[in-house]
Amino acid sequence: MARVWITRAEPGASQTAARLEALGHTPIVEPVLAVRALADVVALPVDAAALAFTSLNGVAVFSVLLRDDSDVAEAFKTLPVFVVGDATARAARDVGFARVESAGGDLNSLADLIAARWSPTQGTVLAVGAREPAGDLPDMLKGRAEVRPFPVYEAHATGAAAPDAFDVVLIHSPRAAAAVAIGSGLTAAACRNRVAVVISQAAARPLASLAFGSVRVADAPTEKGVLLALGKAPLAV
Repeated sequence: MARVWITRAEPGASQTAARLEALGHTPIVEPVLAVRALADVVALPVDAAALAFTSLNGVAVFSVLLRDDSDVAEAFKTLPVFVVGDATARAARDVGFARVESAGGDLNSLADLIAARWSPTQGTVLAVGAREPAGDLPDMLKGRAEVRPFPVYEAHATGAAAPDAFDVVLIHSPRAAAAVAIGSGLTAAACRNRVAVVISQAAARPLASLAFGSVRVADAPTEKGVLLALGKAPLAV
């Protein structure tokens, strides 16, 4: 079993920690990113016909906005909701959305799901997410569905230092990888006998300069994929 550094932002970090404990690992929660709700979200758009969430963070922040605007909250809770993965689907159902479909994968999977279930004639899909999203969902669905971005949060580096003692680091995004590589204080020498488990090839690239003893890329860009890759990763290098 391993001491595993969790770098992702809350609330996902605590959920990952619970899963790691269940697998017998020792989680070290030290996020390199934090989520901050945008202060300039003025009003919820009332013309949305469906919603799309690309992350747990979008669900968490949007649910707070709904609590602050109870007049339209119930109407939003009845809309069709398309989400990137199963964990985000559970979060959406937990806050009261009734019609949730999961793409069970990444942003490309979400685009394919929306294209299969929705059409431009059905109205606008509101893509709730970050000010600087990892991908352009509206552009991916151009001509197949009308999607409008609705940024509600931004992610910023925490400047957290790497833990003194860890065996494995979990990286859930390219941005987290960049924060680990640039802002955590890690050196190539310190990484030589440690393992990085990353959610995608894009998340592996910023780590190249750190020369980890082993870098394991998840077969699927999901939390489940990351944990499966952790199980396959050599923990002594």
